[in-house]
Amino acid sequence: MRLAKLIVLLLALLWLVPQANADVTVLLEEPYSYDGALAGTGHSAIYLTRVCAASPTLLRRCEPGESGVVLSRYHRLSEYDWIAIPLLPYLYAVDRPEDIPLFADAKIVASLRDHYRRKYLQSIAPDEPSGTTPGGNWYELVGSAYDRTSYGYQIETSSDQDEAFIAAYNSRANRVAYKFLTSNCADFVREAVNFYYPKAVGRSWIADFGVATPKHAAKSLVKYSKRHPELQFSSFIIPQVPGTMKRSTPIHGGVDSVFKAKKYELPLLVLQPFVAGGFAVAYVAGGRFNPAKGATVYDASGNLEPALTAQERRTYQKGLDELLRAEPGIAPENARASWKQFASAAQLSDDTSAGPVLLADFGDETVQVGIARGNVLNTPAPVELLRDLLVARLQEELRGKSSAKISDAQVRADWKLLQAVLPSRSQDLQVPIEAAGRVRSSGTP
Repeated sequence: MRLAKLIVLLLALLWLVPQANADVTVLLEEPYSYDGALAGTGHSAIYLTRVCAASPTLLRRCEPGESGVVLSRYHRLSEYDWIAIPLLPYLYAVDRPEDIPLFADAKIVASLRDHYRRKYLQSIAPDEPSGTTPGGNWYELVGSAYDRTSYGYQIETSSDQDEAFIAAYNSRANRVAYKFLTSNCADFVREAVNFYYPKAVGRSWIADFGVATPKHAAKSLVKYSKRHPELQFSSFIIPQVPGTMKRSTPIHGGVDSVFKAKKYELPLLVLQPFVAGGFAVAYVAGGRFNPAKGATVYDASGNLEPALTAQERRTYQKGLDELLRAEPGIAPENARASWKQFASAAQLSDDTSAGPVLLADFGDETVQVGIARGNVLNTPAPVELLRDLLVARLQEELRGKSSAKISDAQVRADWKLLQAVLPSRSQDLQVPIEAAGRVRSSGTP
């Protein structure tokens, strides 16, 4: 009887813990493409850990084991003001963390997005009459982490607050409301956070001329958390997936998009020095904010890990260079190019039951290569292809500033996959892992 009661109590606790651990998170997403080249303000969205999607336009409470939903206001996307997408598909366009590609290119990403759209988003972005993929901005709904690095600022909420949010947003008219200056993605975030905590997020008249920006929404929540230390708060980085997709660029607000961009500031200094000086004063007064300060690194399993240190990066880089010098048939500068050449001629398999698999000719035969953590060791692919894939990923992770947005745990996991692919070199590959562990335990920066 005592054992039975204990089991019942444990089950009750397991049910209650995820329900109690609720948060609202401001996602600050780096700019890319035209936004990165011009204003550079990026995008902003809301992530709710204990609110889930009954459909892309209807909210519900999460069941145990579900990881929550991302809501955002979009421009020129169907007739809706906001769309709700589960966290993992929003970031990676897959349903399972083990299916995230280790190294992504534009063709792989487009295939993953379209597969998810066909499965879940036909009501939002239906096929063309010919059965082909539609144009438009629907692709922004899924696979955000292929295009850019994001930052999360998470503050706790209560069950009652979440219930009220669900009821309010389900009952409101969900119709197009986007206006660049007065009702943009950052305004949606501001309104959502203020639903939980009134006046927590506002606009900045100094740094952004009164226009809501993603950067200021994040900065406001950070400041609010400091005024309310009784509320649990954390920040984290969601790194851009390694690959050949162009890397996203730093986030700017209204003023610092001018102040930090030479293409704007230098002409102003020459033609209108007083105006340029005014921008500089406004930036110093309200524009400074480091998104990554104090942040841990998020992985697809939901873990938050410390970022890789500079010394750890050098340790892994040295080990990788030594491996490539000793590995026959490959030069350090050719690993990424070799994988890129193979992937460019490959097609993603339509059968996703085993995770993403590339099909392509290699030598005199057609080969299958699993490209995700869950299947890279499970397909009969040539060893040199798997090696090139993993080396390309590690090279991208260890590249300069990219390493500050990756965790030691993630690099270590990738390193162990390389050990499994090259069992004859396993002992050599163990040396950098142990050396990096000593660096971390010693606290070397």
